[in-house]
Parts: sequence; structure tokens; C-alpha cells
Amino acid sequence: MVEQKETEKRLREEKKPESVFGKFKSIQSTMMVSFSLLMIVAVLIFLLIALSYTNGTIYENTINYTSQIIRQVNYDIDAYMDYMENISSVVAKSGDVARYLFEEEQTDTEYREERERILSQFQTIMESRGDIYNIAVVAENGKSIINGGEEELTEYIDIRTLAWYQEAMASTKGIAISSSHVQNAIKSCYKWVITLSRTLINNQNGEKEGIFFVDLNYSAISDLCNRNNIGNKGYVFILDEEGNVVYHPKQQLMYGGLLTENISEIMECDSDYLLTGEGRESKIYTLSKSEKTGWTVVGAVYSAELLKNNKQAQILYLLVAAGLLLGTLIVSNRLSRVITRPIRQLRDSMSTVEEGEFDKAGIAVTMQNEIGSLTRSFNVMIERIHLLVEQNRYEQEQKRKSELRALQAQINPHFLYNTLDSIIWMSEAGQNEEVVVMTSALARLFRQSISNDQEQVFVEQEIEYVRSYLTIQKMRYQDKLEYSLEVDPAIFHVMIVKFTLQPLVENAIYHGIKWKENKGNLTIRGYKDQGKAVLVVEDDGVGMDEETQKHIFEEKAEKKVEGRLSNGVGIFNVQKRLQLYYGPEYGISYQSKPGEGTRAVVKIPLPERLGGNV
Repeated sequence: MVEQKETEKRLREEKKPESVFGKFKSIQSTMMVSFSLLMIVAVLIFLLIALSYTNGTIYENTINYTSQIIRQVNYDIDAYMDYMENISSVVAKSGDVARYLFEEEQTDTEYREERERILSQFQTIMESRGDIYNIAVVAENGKSIINGGEEELTEYIDIRTLAWYQEAMASTKGIAISSSHVQNAIKSCYKWVITLSRTLINNQNGEKEGIFFVDLNYSAISDLCNRNNIGNKGYVFILDEEGNVVYHPKQQLMYGGLLTENISEIMECDSDYLLTGEGRESKIYTLSKSEKTGWTVVGAVYSAELLKNNKQAQILYLLVAAGLLLGTLIVSNRLSRVITRPIRQLRDSMSTVEEGEFDKAGIAVTMQNEIGSLTRSFNVMIERIHLLVEQNRYEQEQKRKSELRALQAQINPHFLYNTLDSIIWMSEAGQNEEVVVMTSALARLFRQSISNDQEQVFVEQEIEYVRSYLTIQKMRYQDKLEYSLEVDPAIFHVMIVKFTLQPLVENAIYHGIKWKENKGNLTIRGYKDQGKAVLVVEDDGVGMDEETQKHIFEEKAEKKVEGRLSNGVGIFNVQKRLQLYYGPEYGISYQSKPGEGTRAVVKIPLPERLGGNV
């Protein structure tokens, strides 16, 4: 049976499927999968085309719509900056400002009157515009007017070193618009602003010797950017020519490092839009750059928000695809089941044959095609196989019985030789009475052994065999051997293979106790343990080393030791008989240490009535 299973396993491993379809376990599965794959491919192609077209249309419409909004925002910002530039132009070209800042020869009255007119102009501008934080004129000679005239420049910063100041001075038009920054030029006033600055010309020498600046708060830019809606989560932000953030609705988060934008990609983009990121974080950036300010207005829309508007169409497509696939699976399953029903019957019949139930394996021939011809041939084949299996089973049973009888025959002559050897030794020593007793014990022992030609005997009978044997050995080794038998009567009627214990006892005496300097003790115990009957043969002899224990169950050639045959085959044969009869999980195990003794443990199954598994 083991060889048959190994052969089947080898045949399965040798022939590998040459195609994908050959890997399926049934023809029905192959057919159903084939039909389904064809339909799945067709449905997926339709689904991909539909979804791709829909998504492309949504992206295109969104880009167009957002571009219009961004261009409008850019136009509004340019118009706003034009207005602020006009205000700055009015102030910068005012004669009062030029005289106040650059003319030295004027009376105090004139000086005060000019200052009052400038402050009045500043007040009018600031009252009419709520988006102006600061308005000021500053000259390099140290003169300045800021807001209502009470504020002063901070003494810790040279205004000429500030970026917005230098940008205005460097500009050919004499005007500059900064990105967002904290205005730290005015004492006790540190706010986030956008600064529009314009140079002031000293008419006496035509040089740029002063500057007019207006600090705009975020409300104006925020209103312009948020005036048009870009979805629920879309937003608008502004970058300057260097990629610095002029305005962002979440600017504090950006400066805190909690929010980032793809600014480098935006600045390098040559198109009007940019798609970045993956999954739910994917964004569409729509760009519009102002020729006036140099700023880039950017509209950001999350792709996930766009596609949610397409959710109904996607659900419809998916429902149609699922319906088609489900219908395909049902139809292909029914068709493949009908077509392959005769093949499944053959498969089931073969499974019955594998279980050995040949009487139930026949199949009625109901078709006249190739399957019907195969069914008739199969019925003839299993009938012949059945006959061959029965014949092989009978031959194997006879072979097993012959092996058991041969193993038993190997032990009996060996034991007889050792016993007669002991009798001869005693006779030569003149112990005639002991010879009579030993001969009687030997006769009783062999009478017990030949009185039962069964392969198994009761444990009680096996113990009696050993008792008779030990009686003989005790007489031979009076000063060397003591023994005790402690067997639980609960296992007396458990069946055990004949001549199991005697070879173990013999080995314990000849290879353990005999070589001990003083008297040795031999104990035989028997008891139940976890569904097994356990018999222990234990001595306190010379013991064995690990190397000897490793080879104890190997079959050895017989050799002569001190005028007698050593027990080279005894333990090997006993172990083989036990495992042949009960299975590999039963048999003999050894425990031994040099100088301490040896323990041989025999385990056999208990019958069910005694708590065993059999």
C-alpha cells in the first residue's frame, strides 16, 4: 500500500500541466472559467472605455471651468492692483509730498500746512479703504509720515534693507508689489501684509530719494480669491515670480509645516494645468499668470471630489457589468455541468475504486458517443483489477504469516541453546540436584511455548514464560542475580506477541548484570498508561553508551561470545514483530546510562474494553 501511494505521488509529480487549463481539477471548471473569462474580458473592455471616457470628460470640463474662474480672479487682482497703483501715483506725484520731504528752505508754517494736507489725504484714503493697514511716505533724509502721523519707523531696522524697498528702487517703473510678509518697519505694528511700494523722485536733482508704500491686508486678496466657488473643497492661492506664497487660505498651516503644495512642479509647468499626487490626495492645479504683477494664480481641486459627481454613472456601469457577469456565470455553470456529467460519474467511480469498493464502482452506459465507449471499457477494467487485488491480498496475508513464523523460529533455537549451555555448565560443576530442577523448569517452559500455536498470548502467559526462564537463570547466577515481578493484574488478559519479554530479560542478564562486579537486580513491571499496556524490563547492570543505543535495533550477524551465540538478532526480531503486528507507534524503547543500568520499555495497545483505542 505504501509503495502504491509513493508510485501515485511520483506519477503526479512527473507530469506537469502544459497549459493553464490543465491546472484545473475538473473539465466543468475549465469550461466555466473559459466562458466566464471571455465575458469578463468583454465586460471589462466596455467598462474601462466607459469609465475612461466619463473620467476624461469630467477632467476636461473641470479644467475649463476652473481656468475661467482663475482667469477671472487674476483679472480682478490686476484691476485691484491698478486701483492701488493709481492711489500711489496720486500720492507720489503730490507737490505737498515732494516739498515736505525734499525742500529744505521753507517756513515752519508751510512745513506744518504741507504735513496736515498729506495726513488729510492719508486719512481720506484709509477711511475709504478698509483693506489698507498702513500708508506712508519715507525719504532717505530721515523725514517720514506714517498713517495718522503718530507712528514711527522702528529704530532697529534700516528700511532701505527691506526687500520690498529694494524691489521698488530696482524697478524700471519705480513700482513693486511684494509677496506676503510681516511688516516690521513700523514700530509696534507687526502684521501679515502685501506691500505696494513706489519710488519718490526729488525734483531738485531727479534722483530716487524716497518711497511711498501701502500695506494691504489679506481681506482684499482673500475676497478676490474666494469670490468664485471651486467645488466644496477647492481653493485658490497665489505665488509670486520666485514661487513664494503671496496668499493661501491656509497660510498659517503652510508656514507651520502642516500643509504643503507642489510649488516646484507648478513653477516648472509649461501648461495651463497640472495633475499631481495619487489616490484621494490627487489634485488638479489650474494656472494663470499675470503679466502685470508676475503672480501666478492657482486653482486647486481634489480629483476625488470631481469623481464623486461621476459616482452615479460608475454605479450604473458596475451594476450592468455585474449583471452580465452573473448571468454568464449561471449560464456557463449549467452548460458545463450538463456537458461534463458523464465525466464526473467516471471520476466518482474511480474514487470508489481507490477506496477499494469495487462492487459499487460500476457505471450504467447511457450514451453512444466517446464517453459511452470509455464507460464500457472502464467497467471491464475495474472488474479485472478487482480480481487482481483480491489475489494480491491473499498472497500478502500468506506472506505475512510466513514472516511471523520465521521470526518466531529464529528466537526459539537461540533461547534453547543458551539454556542448555547453562545446564551443561552446572552439570560440569557437579550440581546434579540443580540440574534436575533446571531441566524441569526448561521442560515446563517449552511445554508452555509449544502448547499454543497462536501468534499472540495473554500477558499473564508471557509473564509465566519469563518466570520459568528466570527460575533457570537464578539457579545459574545465584550470587549474581535477584529479580522481582510486579505486573498489574488489570493487563493479564491483554494479548501480546509471543516471546516478547524473554529476549529482553536475556539481554539484561548477559549484557548488563553478568558484567557487574556485585549482585545485580532485575525488575519486570507491567501497568496501563494512556490507552496502552506498558511492560518494563529494568536492570542495574553496566548499562550502555549512546553509540551502542543508536545501533541496538539494527540487524546484526550472529557471532560467538564466550562459547555461545550472542543475541545479535533477538532484539531486532522482537521489535520487527511488534511493529509489524501493532504498527510503528508501538514496540520497544531503551533508556540506559553507563554504570547505572538499562531500562527496556514495551508498549502495546489496550483493547477497547480496558480503555484502549482498539
